[in-house]
Amino acid sequence: MTATAEQAPQVRTGEFRALTGLRIVAAGWVVLFHFHFTALPGVAAVSDLLGPLLTNGALGVDLFFVLSGFVIAHTYLDKLGPRLRAREAGRFVWARACRIWPAYVLVFHMFGIWLVARAVYGADPEIAFQAVQPTLSVGEWLQQLFMVQLWDNSYFDGASWVGSTWSISAEWLAYLLFPLIAVVAHRMRNLPVVVLGLGAVAMMAPIALAYAATGSPYYPWSWLVRILCGFGGGVLAYLAVRRMRTSEAASRVATLTPVLIAVGLVAGEYVAPGRGGVVIVLFPVLVGALALARPTGLARLLSTPAMVHGGRISYALYLVHIPMFEVFWLAMRRYGGFGGSSLLAPGRILTHLVALAVLLSTLVAAHLLFRWVEEPARAAMKDLPAQWGVQLRASAARAERLTAKAVASTPVAELPTEVLHLTRPLAPVVVGAAVDTESARQDPDTRAFPALPPLEPELAVGIADAGPFRGGEPHRSEPAPVLPVRPAVPFPAFAAEVERPAPITPLRPVPAPAPEPLSPAAWSAPVELRPAGPQPTAAEPVRPAAFAPTPAVEPVRPAAFAPTHAAEPALPGLFPPVHATEPVGPAEFAPDHAAAERALPEPALRIPAPSEPTTGPQEPVTAAVPVQRPVERVVEARRAHVRSPHPELADELVGARGRGRHRVHRDQPHTPQIAGQRGPKTR
Repeated sequence: MTATAEQAPQVRTGEFRALTGLRIVAAGWVVLFHFHFTALPGVAAVSDLLGPLLTNGALGVDLFFVLSGFVIAHTYLDKLGPRLRAREAGRFVWARACRIWPAYVLVFHMFGIWLVARAVYGADPEIAFQAVQPTLSVGEWLQQLFMVQLWDNSYFDGASWVGSTWSISAEWLAYLLFPLIAVVAHRMRNLPVVVLGLGAVAMMAPIALAYAATGSPYYPWSWLVRILCGFGGGVLAYLAVRRMRTSEAASRVATLTPVLIAVGLVAGEYVAPGRGGVVIVLFPVLVGALALARPTGLARLLSTPAMVHGGRISYALYLVHIPMFEVFWLAMRRYGGFGGSSLLAPGRILTHLVALAVLLSTLVAAHLLFRWVEEPARAAMKDLPAQWGVQLRASAARAERLTAKAVASTPVAELPTEVLHLTRPLAPVVVGAAVDTESARQDPDTRAFPALPPLEPELAVGIADAGPFRGGEPHRSEPAPVLPVRPAVPFPAFAAEVERPAPITPLRPVPAPAPEPLSPAAWSAPVELRPAGPQPTAAEPVRPAAFAPTPAVEPVRPAAFAPTHAAEPALPGLFPPVHATEPVGPAEFAPDHAAAERALPEPALRIPAPSEPTTGPQEPVTAAVPVQRPVERVVEARRAHVRSPHPELADELVGARGRGRHRVHRDQPHTPQIAGQRGPKTR
């Protein structure tokens, strides 16, 4: 096993059950701190007995901040730390809002109704048991709704309608800043463990110094120092322990640290009131030790199902305890014998029992709030982004369909400019008008270009056995395609004498008689084509053969291509060259000679032999592709090394015919083959 594997942390996955149980300890500490203000003899006696362990319960809020920083870093640091990404940051913020906002909104509105009722119907000048009375206004309601009521106040007194929710507003600020904190913390993760541990303790020093100097961390903007230092200390504590393994030593430290905190609180009171708050520097140590502790001692106690469930409802307990205490305190004022009924007089046992019932009922209310509001609402809010996305896509598709339907049913002239821009209508066509080249390049519209004048027919060459021409006759279903070709330079006189032919009326094809076999001597004889009818005189201009119907002639030979003058000496066994102007194949139809004579009399066109001198205008001759026999292909392959850039191909072809397939590859070196590929032997 490598060193990296041996140092792999075990605290990075799963739930820290001991830390979840520690949450109920912190919440209970704050609840008891607030309850000790109840004006009852029994409560005063307990407060005197516990002394600073109870009166310093405000430190439970700072313990909450450290726990929150540790757990948030454990859950989201690796997701948000590499770089700042808006999508991941948005998901994190939404997840935290789903966690704290639903239960907060319910409690805040219910207690807000209570405050309004006291302001309207109450006889007391105070509407809440706070040193600074909260303000009831629409602006304050909006700030409370979005949990930002503390951000513009230097003191937390009177900032929140529910007195204890000032810490929720401060923690919401830490959540919004965490994506930036994660980017910095992720780059500190490889620092030495000692450095990170000392940094976590040092983060709590500003608050500890305030306790040491004045006995209270209460000064302008002290709430901001508390949340940033506590949350940051938790993040650094996580960075320190993430590379450490669970051990018995961590369990012993986790068990010893609460004892040191209690001793420090009591000892600090002997120095001066409130000086015991310096023990706040031990909170990151306690949280980190519990994360590494094995299930023994204090870690085992906090990991029990009852403590874990208490930790899960701790947030709801933190929300509901102040409203419930406010109602009980008002009842004691009205029925405590102060100028009225003495049902809840401070000296009666009934009053103490009711006070104890109210204290315990906060746990029941917290469980109900967690079970029926917090968890269902969080699950429902997590699904809202997906539902919103589906609804937005459906709305967009519906709007697109309605727009398309409206545009389709409205004349173009009546459409507004915005719709015309979206639908991109075609511009009106003005033949011959000037065209804006830049506009045409950006948004080409082929209709905007001026129409071209029709091309006049020029000299064209038809290709037999291609397209609508088959066997020299036009097809009945479609006109014959012609390729406009200008006369070449060697025939200027011929081009000047050619007339513009008139359109040809398609002829009715009739079956041609079966061809007669020819003698071998006919293969090399020149072919002379003469249509039936009167012969042309010398004054008549010569017409191209492409514009006249081809007369029925005796088929020379059944060949798919017309031979031409031999450019090279004929190979042994090949056909001798044949000179012709039109490729002649097996005739499919025979033309009506009488109709051809009436439609367009054609002159005789004779192709001279190669030996005869050529005078006068000539017609372009198309060369045909010679067809080789298998033996001739072998001969050509033997000669390929003379003119081919790849003579080895000819050698392989000849070798394959002479020596067999197993020797084609010669002595090529063996190439290593890769699985899934073909090698040279299997090709």
